[in-house]
Amino acid sequence: MKAQKPFFDKLSTLKNLPTLPHILLKLFESCSQDSVDLIEIATIVGKDPSLSAKILKLVNSAYFGLPQKVQEINQAVVIVGTSGIRNMAICACVYEAFPKPKKNGNFNLKMFWWHSLRCAFLSKSIASEMNSDQRDEAFVSGLLHDIGKVVLWVNCQAAYEALLGDCRGDGQQLIEGEARLGATHCEVAAWLLDRWNFQPMISDAVRYHHESPVRIAQALPMTQIVCIANFLCQDTEPGMNQGVVLAQQILGLSSDECYVLIEKSGQEAKEVADALGIDINVEEPAQKTIDEKDQQIQDALVRDVKNVSLLMGSLEGFLTTEDQNDILSVISDGLKILLDVNRFLYYQLDVEKNVLFGYLQDKNGRYTKNHGIAVSMGLDQCLLVKALLEKKPLDSFSTAEQHPLTILDEQLIRLLDGQGIYCLPLIAHGDAVGVLVLALQKNDLPFLLENQKLLNLFIHKGALALRLDHMKQIQLQDIQAKRAEASSDLARRVVHEVNNPLSIIKNYLKVLEIKLTGKDIALDEIRIVNEEISRVADLLRKLTDFSTEKAPTQEKTDINVLLMDIVKLTKDSLLRHADVKLHTDLEKDLPPVIAEKAGLKQVFINLIKNAAEAMQAGGNLFIQTRHLPPPISGKHVHGKKDFNGYVEIQFKDDGPGIPEDIKEKLFDPYVSSKEGGHSGLGLSIAYNIVKSLHGQISCTRLPRQGTVFKIELPIQGAFNR
Repeated sequence: MKAQKPFFDKLSTLKNLPTLPHILLKLFESCSQDSVDLIEIATIVGKDPSLSAKILKLVNSAYFGLPQKVQEINQAVVIVGTSGIRNMAICACVYEAFPKPKKNGNFNLKMFWWHSLRCAFLSKSIASEMNSDQRDEAFVSGLLHDIGKVVLWVNCQAAYEALLGDCRGDGQQLIEGEARLGATHCEVAAWLLDRWNFQPMISDAVRYHHESPVRIAQALPMTQIVCIANFLCQDTEPGMNQGVVLAQQILGLSSDECYVLIEKSGQEAKEVADALGIDINVEEPAQKTIDEKDQQIQDALVRDVKNVSLLMGSLEGFLTTEDQNDILSVISDGLKILLDVNRFLYYQLDVEKNVLFGYLQDKNGRYTKNHGIAVSMGLDQCLLVKALLEKKPLDSFSTAEQHPLTILDEQLIRLLDGQGIYCLPLIAHGDAVGVLVLALQKNDLPFLLENQKLLNLFIHKGALALRLDHMKQIQLQDIQAKRAEASSDLARRVVHEVNNPLSIIKNYLKVLEIKLTGKDIALDEIRIVNEEISRVADLLRKLTDFSTEKAPTQEKTDINVLLMDIVKLTKDSLLRHADVKLHTDLEKDLPPVIAEKAGLKQVFINLIKNAAEAMQAGGNLFIQTRHLPPPISGKHVHGKKDFNGYVEIQFKDDGPGIPEDIKEKLFDPYVSSKEGGHSGLGLSIAYNIVKSLHGQISCTRLPRQGTVFKIELPIQGAFNR
């Protein structure tokens, strides 16, 4: 394709390149909607008298064989259906879109359209015979498979005329000659369909329809069908026979079935050609010149078709997203395709903290929260916050003409390495979700504003997807809290009921001990039994602790020191018999946090223990700490003042990862992926301890393998170094 690029670049500048009419754009939009409105489609068709007349003529022709005449386009749309209307429109409109040759020499346009229509109906019939659900796509592929010949004829007329004269119907010789001109008619047709933004499946079927039987046998069914239909529609007996052989070998059709389909497709093609006014019996009129104004209008329509098709493809991506990272990836791809925007920042609004948290793409392509660029909503003069408060897009170029940009605006421009920024508020059902900050060059702004409607539609869908994901996370936390509360109530009832008989047993043991005092009979054994019963009672008491939020002891805690103590402990106990290598990366001068040391120690040991048990075949565990700064101009969290950011503790292993079926309820009590009687309380206890410290704990499954647990604990200024 690289070698043909100069040829296609030159071809794209020529005025005789066919373009799609506006009616097709409207039909594509309406027919592609989830809920198809037949009245709307009828209205669109009704606005084109020529197309309406052709469709009514076709509906009333022998092709449909209706018992009574249809006089209203509304009835015709209901009878034919959306797919049929779209295919008729393509037949009629594409035929009209092609410039007509000034004269017929070696290229016979009449025979060209006759072959194309037969191939279209034959492709559809074969697809139907094969029980394919792509019958309409097969029809369009068959109709347009040879349009490259018309493009080459109109734009390279003298050379192509001479080539056709030399070849005299030899298909292989024609292909070789076309390649010497710059590209074959198959490649030109596929290039044009890509330009018109047809489905890749259709353009591929066109691109490969002259490939060898060996290669076609290894292609997708659509490509095979169009290739075979093209052979079966040849006017020469050798060409038709080759098609029959291919149909037998590849599709399993008998020769009799092939000839029945050929005859049927010929009759259908003639009926439709007559009804749609595609004259295959007389010479075509002289080519109509396209003036500059018409060319501009047609170019604009092609651009609209392209943009709408690209938008529909981008929006479909939101349907398959699983989390915020997937949604941001779809947004990134959409911005690149639709507007050629390659760099952006996503800011998510945290309503509770009144902060916009920024997300940057890491080296693995994942969007991760970056506390260093978090912004307080109090900075209402910067574009980022202002766009969200005013709920309208703002750009730095227009703003700078009225008053100076804030330092934060200038920092974001440098961070994104652009000349300016464009801030798009993300609003879903009236609720603020966040802001997208796009990197811009000054000369990009007019194009962006010109496509504002397209951008707004795309961004609105992205905002809805992000909002739904955020609500899902909140709902999961709420469900988790309710499960923990319910489990706690159950545990308390069980403990209460079990403690009663335990107390009675302890009382009887005390009475027995008094009675046996001085007799030196089994007193030591009674003491051991009594101690074990006390230990059981203590274990039962701890069973209810996992869901109880206790006020942590106000104690300055050095996280690095605590982790190093735990590393020494676990190396000698948990990791001694496991082939697990432990790596630490602890940031120097890490600010201390206010925490309960014993509780944090329990959390860290649980996470190390879980990682070691997950990597029974061996692996690596990485423990990292770092200081995350507070939001810009914002030092409040959970109602507490003098907030100085977070300490982040990360536990990353390269084990098999968390199973998908328990991922969403990982921090619920009694949930475990491990066998052997594990209670499943460890992570639930860890969750509640971190939550009681106004911190956050999260788990991420890595793309290939491994798990990352992140803990964020807020730092208070009184202990900040």
